[in-house]
Amino acid sequence: MNIAWPRRITGLIAAVLLATACAAVADAPPVGSPAPEFRLPDQDGKLHSLSEYRGKWVALYFYPKDETPGCTTEACSFRDNVFAFNKEGAVILGISVDDVASHKAFVAKHGLPFTLLADSDKAVTRQYGVLKSYGLFELARRDTFIIDPQGRVAKHYESVNPDSHSTAVLEDIKALKAATPAS
Repeated sequence: MNIAWPRRITGLIAAVLLATACAAVADAPPVGSPAPEFRLPDQDGKLHSLSEYRGKWVALYFYPKDETPGCTTEACSFRDNVFAFNKEGAVILGISVDDVASHKAFVAKHGLPFTLLADSDKAVTRQYGVLKSYGLFELARRDTFIIDPQGRVAKHYESVNPDSHSTAVLEDIKALKAATPAS
């Protein structure tokens, strides 16, 4: 019996699956391009679309999972800076592939005063190019997009540090605002 044959087939199947998975993930929208539109439910089931935030700066942050250490640190850091974001006229929106019920519990436990959006079918996470496969699971990468008041991507952060990220986003929003001519 030739043992090499099953290994070759298994390797071929793995290569096809990997190629298919990689092809399914879109590239992140480039800086300067329109931010992909979406319509997702928040922690209370209310639908939100990106177009509702036209005229405001948006910190759109993607994170892997509610109640994990890094995600909790990042969310609480945004929470602790929420008044400074509000002062800049900026909105914080968090997105993960968790469901509405998970977001509701996460918001309640940590007193998060901003919107978390449930991308349970992973369509928006895929559209923004931040869907990552972890074996059998697909989760959002820890990426953030600053969306300008005209709905364009002004900055993209990849693989961020949850401890200091919200402060960096806030400082960049201030700098982007200062560099943008008033309309």
